Amino acid sequence: MTEKTVLVTGACGEIGQALVQELSKRGGYKMVTADIAPLPDTIKDLVSEHVQGDLIYKIKTFYDYDFQMIFHLAASLSSKAEVATEEAHRINVEGTMQLLMLAAYRSEKYKKAVKFLFPSSIAAYGMSTLEAKRSAGCVKEDEYNNPHTMYGCNKLYCEKLGTYYSKYNGQRHLDLNPPVMLDFRAIRFPGLISAFTLPSGGTSDYGPEMLHAAAQGKPYVCFVREDTKISFMAMPDAIKSLLMLADVPREKLSRTVYNVASFALTAGEFRERALKAFPGAKITFEPNPRRQGIVDSWPEDVDDSLARADWGWKPDYDADAFFDQYFLPEIRKRYGKSEMKMVSK
Repeated sequence: MTEKTVLVTGACGEIGQALVQELSKRGGYKMVTADIAPLPDTIKDLVSEHVQGDLIYKIKTFYDYDFQMIFHLAASLSSKAEVATEEAHRINVEGTMQLLMLAAYRSEKYKKAVKFLFPSSIAAYGMSTLEAKRSAGCVKEDEYNNPHTMYGCNKLYCEKLGTYYSKYNGQRHLDLNPPVMLDFRAIRFPGLISAFTLPSGGTSDYGPEMLHAAAQGKPYVCFVREDTKISFMAMPDAIKSLLMLADVPREKLSRTVYNVASFALTAGEFRERALKAFPGAKITFEPNPRRQGIVDSWPEDVDDSLARADWGWKPDYDADAFFDQYFLPEIRKRYGKSEMKMVSK
């Protein structure tokens, strides 16, 4: 069987490490990874080549690679992007555009569409007030596309860039030979939680940070209000959705950008779960105005009916399964908490 050559940028991040491991389990892929950091030992032996350094300055070297698929995961996350907005734009937008140009060039030159998988975010939404957020319910892809953050603006714009390069770039009269376009596909992820990698400072990380701290017997001060609510997803479901979307034939897709959903919880409900698992946990709430404002602009939940209809999306983990079958058993192993009490809410 011929191996597919795949590029995974941001391979050292939470999604990147999980994706590399799952692609390795599947087999049939020759993986090239890229990141500003060296590969962690957990995935070092799973890839054929790692390109370390600033992605924007490395992309030109990738024109010599025969990539059939690109997973572009590298990004400056929401909280950091609000502090260093210009750098976030450089990483999130310029890096994405250069990779899209690469994929578009190879698609047309070799007459075969390169698949370009892009993890977008609920940060692409912008709720005007808390009342609007609470009354909106599950938000559809084309609603409330008014992001309040640099990260959200970057993600929404890159969705538009991907749609442009996959549908309109180099457009010609229909009677002439149209170019072969790249195949851009994006998923708007909720807050993602991994049991195997530590949170990396994202604005939705208060949930996993709280649980990791409780598992270690460390106090945790949550940076959002107790009533703050957004949607979350287990990392295995995030990887499952990426690969499902990558596998589905193009003709079955009605759009380029899809929501995926799993479960929505308040920060207070995360605390309740943590206390049931670790009765001695010390968790308090001291909202950070800047980070609270970011989370308040995101919807409480999203409507993923289009993903379910077009490519059969369905998560494996609801809230109970996430805690009892995935997260809590794994962090018990990680921190040696054999006395941990696991109780469903």
